Amino acid sequence: MIPQLRRSLLALSTCFALAATLPDARAATLRWAAQNDVLTLDPHSQDHTTTSAILQHAYEGLTRYNEAFEVEPALATRWTAISPTQMRFELRRGVKFHDGSPFTADDVIFSFNRIRQPQGTMQIYVAGIKEIRKVDEYTVDLMLEAPQPILLRNLIDFRIMSKTWAEKNRAAQVHDYKSKEENYASRHAMGTGPYRITSWQPDQRLTMEIHKDWWDKNKGNVTELSYLPIKSEPTRVAAMIAGDVDLLTDVPTQDVAKLKADPKLKVVEGPETRTIFFAMDLGSNELKGVSVKGKNPFKDIRVREALSLAIDREAIRRSIMRWQSIPAALMVAPGINGHSADIDKPPKPDPERAKKLLAEAGYPQGFDTPLHCPNNRYVNDEEICLAVVSMWSKIGIHARLVAQPMSQHSQLFQRFESPLFMLGWGVSTRDALYMLQALAHTRGSGGDGSFNFSKVSDPALDKLIDASKSETDTPKRDALLREALLRVRDQHLFIPLHHQMRPWALRTNVETPHRSNDRPEARFTTIK
Repeated sequence: MIPQLRRSLLALSTCFALAATLPDARAATLRWAAQNDVLTLDPHSQDHTTTSAILQHAYEGLTRYNEAFEVEPALATRWTAISPTQMRFELRRGVKFHDGSPFTADDVIFSFNRIRQPQGTMQIYVAGIKEIRKVDEYTVDLMLEAPQPILLRNLIDFRIMSKTWAEKNRAAQVHDYKSKEENYASRHAMGTGPYRITSWQPDQRLTMEIHKDWWDKNKGNVTELSYLPIKSEPTRVAAMIAGDVDLLTDVPTQDVAKLKADPKLKVVEGPETRTIFFAMDLGSNELKGVSVKGKNPFKDIRVREALSLAIDREAIRRSIMRWQSIPAALMVAPGINGHSADIDKPPKPDPERAKKLLAEAGYPQGFDTPLHCPNNRYVNDEEICLAVVSMWSKIGIHARLVAQPMSQHSQLFQRFESPLFMLGWGVSTRDALYMLQALAHTRGSGGDGSFNFSKVSDPALDKLIDASKSETDTPKRDALLREALLRVRDQHLFIPLHHQMRPWALRTNVETPHRSNDRPEARFTTIK
C-alpha cells in the first residue's frame, strides 16, 4: 500500500474511533438512580409511585400536570359539561402511539374498561365514571354517577393504552401482580408519551429513548434515560459522587450534608406529599402469626391507640430521619387539600398510658405479632421499623420484623397476609379524597377501597367519603374532608408516623424542577 494512503486511512480510522468515544452533542442522557424498581410496566396494574413515575414518560392521560402542578390538557384538548353528570372530552388529533398507530376514542374506551378490572389497584382514577361513550373518533362523553369536583385530577393517572397493540399481544387483561401472573404488558409498553421504553431488566436497569413523533415538545433536552434501582445506600451515594449518576432521588438522610459539600453536586429540597404509616388488619376475626387466638386485638381501638402512644415520632425525626420528616397525626401531608396544621398534631409518647390501655383491652402482658416492612422503598424504612419494634417492646407488644424488598412486601399485603405492615401513601391528586377513598373506604366497586388491604370498614366514615365525592360547594366539601380525616385520626384506623421530606441530589449541569409527588419528569429536564 502507498505510504501516504496508509497514513490517510490510519488517520481516518483514528477519527472514527475518537468520534465513537465522544458524546453526541445533540443527545443528552439522563442517568437517574433510586432505591427501588418499578413493579410492572402495565399502566393499569399497580398504584405505586415509582412505577407511575417511570410510566408517566411512556403513557399519558387525558389531562396532566404542568410544572406548577396545575391541570392542563394532554390527550384531550378541551372538555365541556353537557350536564352535571356528562362531560364531553375532545381528543387530540394526530397523536401517534410509539409504534406509529393513531390514537382514537377506541383506545380511551378500551383503557377505561381495562383499568376497572379488579386484579389491578388503579380503579380509583376512574372512580365515579359509569361509562365512557364514543361520540366520534375524536370525541368521548364521560357519564358520571354524580358531579365530580376532582375529575380532571383523577384523569391524570388514567393512562391510555393502545387497544390494537394490547389485543394483538394478548394483554387485554391487567397484570395480576399479587398472583405473579404476567402478560405481554407486564414487560412491554405501548403509549403515546414523550419517551419510549426500550428495555427493562428488573432490579438492574430500565432504559428509554425519546419519542420523536410526540405531539408536544420537551422543555428539556433529554433524549435518553436510564433508570437504575440501587438498594444499597452507600452504593447509591458512591455512584453519585463518582459521576456515574446524574440524578439521585433517594438520598440517604445521613449523606445530605456530604453531598451538599461536593462542588460537583447540588441538592434540591422540598416536602413530599407522602405520609408513612402502619396499617393493621381490622377485619379478620383471628390473625395469622399473632399470639392472640380466637380474636383480633387490632379491632379494639384501645390497642390501636396504645400502639400509637408508644411511638416517639420526634426521636425518629431527630435520630433516624435527621430532621427530614414532619411528625404526623393525619394521613395526608401539608400541601394536600384537606390538610390543616391545627389537627395534624401527633400525640406525645406515653408508654404508661399505652400499657394501661392494653390492660383495659385485656392484654396486660401484651402479645406477639409479625410486622412486615419494606427495606428499599421509603426513606430509612427498615431502620424506622427496627426503632418502632424497640418502642413497642416497652409496652409488651413484641413485633417480629420481616423486612423485604417492596416487590415482595407489596405482594404479601395485597394477598391480605399481613396483620401489621408499613406503607407510604403519596396523594397524586393533591386532594384528601384520594387517600380516604383508596385506603379508608370499605372495599367495593368503582374505586372504593382500591388499596384498602387492612380491611377498614366504618359506615360513618364511608358516608362522609361518599358525600365528599360529589359535593361541589367548596366550603361544604372541605368540612366533609376535615370531618373524615378527624374520624380516621381519632379512631386510630391507621398509625401515621410522619410526612416525608424529599431531598434530591443532582450534578451541577442538570436542571429539573423538584416534584413534591416524587416523580421527576425528563421532559422538564436539561443537561448542560
